[in-house]
Amino acid sequence: MRLIALSCLVFILALPVRAENPTPYSGTKVVETGQPYAAFVAKLTAAIGANKMGIVGNACATCGAKNIGVTIPGNRVIMIFNPHFAVRMLKASEAAGIEAPIRLYVTEQPDGKARLTYRLPSHVFGAYKVPALDEMAKELDVIFERIVSQATG
Repeated sequence: MRLIALSCLVFILALPVRAENPTPYSGTKVVETGQPYAAFVAKLTAAIGANKMGIVGNACATCGAKNIGVTIPGNRVIMIFNPHFAVRMLKASEAAGIEAPIRLYVTEQPDGKARLTYRLPSHVFGAYKVPALDEMAKELDVIFERIVSQATG
């Protein structure tokens, strides 16, 4: 019996490890910017403002790690939205309020270049199946595309 249990354990441990799914949600965009991390964060910030979106919050894992004496590659979540869209969103669906602000995730790759990952607003809000939210999200998709285009251009 022990031999069977040990054989099963060895078999299970020998199975290949599954790689993580970098885009587990539909509508996730991943953009290899080709730009140095810090320079891209600056361009992205400027593009956000130029498109009349506001930075609601900024979570910097790199900064937090540095505070405890650990160095990690650039890692930042920039949370953006606009109060006009917030009012429309809440009018259409109070439950959808948990989705705002929309997050832009910037990570520094081994070559020092920035990668941008975000979910299209139409996919974020599409789960609610509310026509007014769908209309608003389509407008946000266009704005996000402009932001990304300006930041990567």
